[in-house]
Amino acid sequence: MSYLYRGLMRNPKKTSEIGTLILRLLDQQPEVSIRSIAEAAGVSRDDDSERKAIGRALLSLQERNLIAPKGSGRSRVYVLLGQKPEIKLTPESGRPVEFFGDESSAPPGIRLSPESQELLHYVSRALTEREPVGYNQEFLRSYKPNTTFYLSADQRAELLAVGRVEAIERPAGTYAERILDRLLIDLSWNSSRLEGNTYSLLETKRLIERGETATGKDLAEAQMILNHKAAIEYIVEAAEEDLISSHEIRSIHSLLAENLLGDPAASGRLRMIAVGIGGTTYVPLENPHVLQQCFDLFVDKVNRITDPFEQSLFSIVHLSYLQVFEDVNKRTSRLVANVPLIRGNLKPLSFVEVDKAFYVSALLGVYERNDVSLIRDLYIWAYHRSSQRYTAIQQSLGQPNLLKLRYRKVIQEIVRSIILEKVAAAEVVGQIRGLIDANNVPGKDRDALFTLIENEIISLHDGNIAPFKVLPSEFQVWKDRQ
Repeated sequence: MSYLYRGLMRNPKKTSEIGTLILRLLDQQPEVSIRSIAEAAGVSRDDDSERKAIGRALLSLQERNLIAPKGSGRSRVYVLLGQKPEIKLTPESGRPVEFFGDESSAPPGIRLSPESQELLHYVSRALTEREPVGYNQEFLRSYKPNTTFYLSADQRAELLAVGRVEAIERPAGTYAERILDRLLIDLSWNSSRLEGNTYSLLETKRLIERGETATGKDLAEAQMILNHKAAIEYIVEAAEEDLISSHEIRSIHSLLAENLLGDPAASGRLRMIAVGIGGTTYVPLENPHVLQQCFDLFVDKVNRITDPFEQSLFSIVHLSYLQVFEDVNKRTSRLVANVPLIRGNLKPLSFVEVDKAFYVSALLGVYERNDVSLIRDLYIWAYHRSSQRYTAIQQSLGQPNLLKLRYRKVIQEIVRSIILEKVAAAEVVGQIRGLIDANNVPGKDRDALFTLIENEIISLHDGNIAPFKVLPSEFQVWKDRQ
């Protein structure tokens, strides 16, 4: 895996200390830069190792929605967002582990059951108003494959109807291989985005296809995306396996965690230490022996479930809840959730448009109440959105289509400009943002419009350029520069 950044080493303790310093600085001033952080820490900003340590701390705070970047390159600064997290110490390592979750509401389009609405209200309360809980072994033990269901029969049938590709039976993984290029980009980007990664869709595409890192981004972000690529390729290559084995799950984790953990030996290994999750009243298992038993029980039960969607949701719920690894548990659960779908030649779950804060709320419902209603409703909505990504059927409802209609001329002008001006690949993202600014697009629409234009550009070929009023020869000149 020569494309991985093996020089990137992480010191969790140092990252935490710098993160605390950054939050303290932002209590006293509106913004900070790498220079000002280095000065406050009493280190040289020209020292490569110190710059990387500061970069890791900044990325960690961004992942938790505590800070946000402004500007790019040397002019980039960071500002404070929202409230500060609760900070807890893990019992054995002493590492502070932060978790940020603000009061959430369901994103547009998600249909919440009454149970989900009540659960969302509960997990949105202040931490002091929620009951402290530990890992409940009975939650897993009481689940009886093919008797207990998180998804009703109607829901499973509905998901199968939108997820089935064709009635013809083909070798496992055939469909995933057919769409692999797009799956690698979509799933790597969305899963990384849910961890706070700031790469755009186009930047992710260039990184995966060409190995080009984005200017001004931390190497850890590129590492995260490339790790997703490797893990997805592994899953597709192993699609003909009959079982979701312990080895496969640990291998997926190992690929996702490559070069991102303080202890390299922790990749693919069940954790031997206690971990804490800030911002929740839930305390994961501490006993390694019991953890191993519960993991083995999870593997046994997930393989006895016959419905692929039930398998998929069961994986998200229990791998996230068990926290079987020292870190990278949620990423692992999202990719393992795709294993039964890929093997069944169903459309994958790429977490398109899933809101991070709402996703966190859904997991809090599992952690603190062992209630799957919120994550179930989110799963159903997310699978519909992902399925639409892989079909040629135009959506008749939803904000993206309305947005495309509202900004049709702006989209056409921006895409046309990028082609005719022969904008190079590395400059496309900046050009899109600049042209959106030039068109005075309201702030509430900018991010969605940016994503929409990115998708338009990624999907360009010589057969669909007519709406942008460019000639095939002009398109080819631009394409040759990508």
